[in-house]
Amino acid sequence: MARYTGPVCRLCRRHGEKLFLKGDRCFTPRCSFDRRPNPPGPRPARRRKVSDRGLQLREKQRARVSYGLLEKQFVRYYKEAIRRPGVSGENLVRLLETRFDNIVYRLGFADSRSQARQLVRHGIFAVNGRKLDIPSAQLKEGDAITFTPRGARSEYFKIVQEGMRAKNPPAWLALDAVGMSGRVAGIPTVAQGETHLFNENIIIEYYSR
Repeated sequence: MARYTGPVCRLCRRHGEKLFLKGDRCFTPRCSFDRRPNPPGPRPARRRKVSDRGLQLREKQRARVSYGLLEKQFVRYYKEAIRRPGVSGENLVRLLETRFDNIVYRLGFADSRSQARQLVRHGIFAVNGRKLDIPSAQLKEGDAITFTPRGARSEYFKIVQEGMRAKNPPAWLALDAVGMSGRVAGIPTVAQGETHLFNENIIIEYYSR
């Protein structure tokens, strides 16, 4: 599946806020957004008022970039969210949060979603005892995430193991820091998703027009 391969710090500057796309580096003085918070490119001669449609577009782009998705992928999640019963905005957050790579990131096995995606593709994680290397796989309540035997022998496993006790996953995930495993303990809600970065209802309005 295609993915964005450009400079990610540029995306934070474009959206005017930290999206924490580089993990721990975003909390250090080396963060590009802290050094250059202005948008990339030449500065406009005058500031123009952003239309309602423009604000909706920004909100959608912010969510898409946060989860590391391209437009075609994100539209599929929107279509699935409105197809399912219930509130479409909550369905969208649920679909994004239960992606395999996002859960690996949320459990603290990776510093960022891009790193989680790479680790999943390398096949060092298993779901319910079977290796799974599809980052977009949708996990459900009760699924257990562990390292594969190959992953448990890697140097990365030792590095992650040292800092696992400081990890604090959301309430819908259960983490066993000693056993280096995790479990989907419930269904993620809007309050437990990254709604501080985007408004899911505005995104639904954007695509509904």
